[in-house]
Amino acid sequence: MLKNITIGQYFPGNSAVHRMDARMKILLTIALLVDVFVSKGFIGFGLIFAFVLLVARTTKISLSFIVRGLKPIAFIAVFTFVLNLFMQTGGETLFQWKFIHITSGGLRTAVYMAIRLLLLVTASQLLTLTTSSLSLTDGLEALMRPLAVIHFPAHEIAMMMSIALRFIPTLMEETDKIMNAQKARGADFESGNLIRRAKAMVPLLVPLFVSAFRRADDLALAMEARCYRGGKGRTRMNQLHMTKVDLYGALAVALLTAALVTLNLLGAV
Repeated sequence: MLKNITIGQYFPGNSAVHRMDARMKILLTIALLVDVFVSKGFIGFGLIFAFVLLVARTTKISLSFIVRGLKPIAFIAVFTFVLNLFMQTGGETLFQWKFIHITSGGLRTAVYMAIRLLLLVTASQLLTLTTSSLSLTDGLEALMRPLAVIHFPAHEIAMMMSIALRFIPTLMEETDKIMNAQKARGADFESGNLIRRAKAMVPLLVPLFVSAFRRADDLALAMEARCYRGGKGRTRMNQLHMTKVDLYGALAVALLTAALVTLNLLGAV
């Protein structure tokens, strides 16, 4: 399960998506996430899915690799589906037994929420898989730079977010190693009820936190040794530049948004 987490990993490549400016990719990803919530029907979700699939094929990243990244959130998607299925009302009654009441409106909302969750994670994956941590930091900092007039620490916030994304695969690998080591010592993480499983996680969480703090301390020492003093006065070897590829990407997302808004106005489902 831990090996299936792909958010935070970078897949090197030379595709059009890889060559896009990091700032544009971040903005377009945000716009795509907004489109997921703007869509109110299966036709709109189908358009978004086709767009994401086209982008994924353009990046030349294996679709199986992207799908594998959805496995860790399968439980969350199922939980969201079930929660909305029983909590939402409206429409005609499909099933009723004692306190269980399932309606067509609840079923539709449950399906929509599950699809939205999967599309959100997939779109986020494409951003991190095609953007290096350094480019992501530069892009986030550039986008937040106008907030400097209110003394917003744009560089520090961007650095923290980038480091957090960068260390997700590292922490997952460390968790897998600790789990295997504990299993070799007789630990059982899979059997028993929920409380017993939670107690079994203690031998895993303690060394994981110790390892995380040790890595954080080593990283801080390495940054100090390289005379890191924040973003003030720092220069960059690689400057961010917009190209025609960024214009084409913005145009494609704009057309997708326009299509979704049109479908909503027409009442398409």
